Amino acid sequence: MGLRRVGTSVAAATSLVAAAGVGYVVGTGRGSEDGPPTSPPIALANADLTRAASCDDLLDSYIDRALDQVGPYGWGGGPIVMFDAQAGSEASSPMASSDSARSMAKTSRSVSNESGTNVQELGVDESDVVKVSGSLLLRLREGVLIAYDVSGNEPTELSSTPIDDAGGNGWIGDPGGEMVFVDGRAVVLGTSDDGLESTITTVDLSDPTSPSIVDATTIRGRASAVRLHDDVVRVVVQNGLPELDFSYPDSRIGQLTSRMRNRSLVRDTTLADWLPTVDGDPIVDCEDVAIPDDDRIGIGATTVLAFDPAAPTERTSVAVATDSDTSYFSTDRFYLAAGTNAWGWNDCWDCRMGGTSGPPDGTTPIFAFALDGMDATYVASGEVEGTIADRWSMDAVGGSLRLAIGQSMQTGNYNSVVTLREDGTKLLEDGRVDDLGVDEQIKSVRWFDDLAIVVTFRQTDPLYAIDLTNRSDPRLLGELKIPGFSEYLHPLGEHRLIGLGQDATTDGMTQGAQAALFDVTDLTNPRQLDVVKYAKGSLAGAATDPRQLTWLPEQRVVLTVVQQGWTGTTGWVSVLSLDDGRMTNRMVEVEHGSDVAQVRLVPLASGKVALVTGEDVTFFSV
Repeated sequence: MGLRRVGTSVAAATSLVAAAGVGYVVGTGRGSEDGPPTSPPIALANADLTRAASCDDLLDSYIDRALDQVGPYGWGGGPIVMFDAQAGSEASSPMASSDSARSMAKTSRSVSNESGTNVQELGVDESDVVKVSGSLLLRLREGVLIAYDVSGNEPTELSSTPIDDAGGNGWIGDPGGEMVFVDGRAVVLGTSDDGLESTITTVDLSDPTSPSIVDATTIRGRASAVRLHDDVVRVVVQNGLPELDFSYPDSRIGQLTSRMRNRSLVRDTTLADWLPTVDGDPIVDCEDVAIPDDDRIGIGATTVLAFDPAAPTERTSVAVATDSDTSYFSTDRFYLAAGTNAWGWNDCWDCRMGGTSGPPDGTTPIFAFALDGMDATYVASGEVEGTIADRWSMDAVGGSLRLAIGQSMQTGNYNSVVTLREDGTKLLEDGRVDDLGVDEQIKSVRWFDDLAIVVTFRQTDPLYAIDLTNRSDPRLLGELKIPGFSEYLHPLGEHRLIGLGQDATTDGMTQGAQAALFDVTDLTNPRQLDVVKYAKGSLAGAATDPRQLTWLPEQRVVLTVVQQGWTGTTGWVSVLSLDDGRMTNRMVEVEHGSDVAQVRLVPLASGKVALVTGEDVTFFSV
């Protein structure tokens, strides 16, 4: 089930606003055949977001907020320590009465996608290095788009198309861009080596033996997420604090002089320093930039760019004047969880990690936008006490936003599941369950229509089953405590889950990757049916990239990537066959080195499975 649609057209939204006296559509202009889309001024639902009266006022708001964050060493006031967000990542992925919960709650909410990608939300495709459509398979390899015919006895290469500026941004295992595919056109996203620019390339593959590039647009900003709703591609572009030629205290100048010089540099910035640009011009109109009315929120821009690949130069855009990598798309909503600025960069492409820092007071603001076609409508906002690790901690269904909330200075020493409802222009708390994993960290979450499964960990792995049938009164039904933890949970039919994560000793020392099979038929008594333990020091690929897991329901087989070590890496496909609550495992060595991160197992319409490795595309025997 999806959330109700709000503001399905400009006219309808305008009428609604006239009657209710609240704000409405953001960036919904269409434009004429003679020019690009134009957007009406953004009107905002409440005072949590405001609109500048002019571009000068928008720039002034950026400068005023930024001056408080600049010191003698630049941003942050002290010496800048650059970091790799992967090093500190958290692997957070993802019923009325007890009697009714036992019979009604099911884990059958599908996450498979006909494009071959294991996605978070049914009906919302995600970018990947491999896509399939019928007998056509596409893969990206080091900035080259390669097309294969997979209808025969062996995959046959049809064409290869170099994609400029899709060579990757240099982090380990980077395959050189990702893509979505719709109506015979591939949209390829690549990020520059420094992570400051993203190139969107649209390739016409109506004749896959002779592809043609129809558009290539380079945007100053980092593409952090790509989603496909029907035939509309949405790209989330992040712009953080601008890189300025800051001074630093030394033997010639002291801290006060350095700070004054740095503040002067901030005052001299233009909107092109703060917003995503193409050829130096911002791609979002000033009136379509919403400014948070909260000085705690980090400064920057998070922009949602929308277009139809059939007309890639006709784009709409909307932005919030904050830099946040914690966002979630449902079928008809976009949610942005704001945080503070991180002093460094995150060089991970749309991965599962806790890269957002909550505001200093431990409260996370959330902004909700309704999606309809290429339109985005700001509808509500609210906040929760606690932290939201990543997109897998968020889910929307039936008009309810459900959140897995981690600890902060505003909460107790426990985790929570909180439900929010849209009440006018506000996101208000509807219900909550507390005391999950006291003194522990959320490791994974899986959402279903009426159910949440939450895994926390410190020394053991409590798995919690939470009844969400009554969103105003969610209830903890049962829990299971076992050694180790699951970093990614995947549904296997109506009453089974598989968890990929780490085996651990009773005192919490991790040993190596494991796959655990769970029975949640009776949610008051979830059970672990079986576990497969891999070699010591091994890692489960799906723990950080769920696209490395494939579920074949007809064969009752799970295919997942397991790797050994960070250097001298070896990658296997673990073939897990399920039978009567047990798993048998067969390991197939398929790849080595950083190419292990590129391994995909793609189910085809023919019933075959394509194995995509660093160099090859072959058929994999299940």
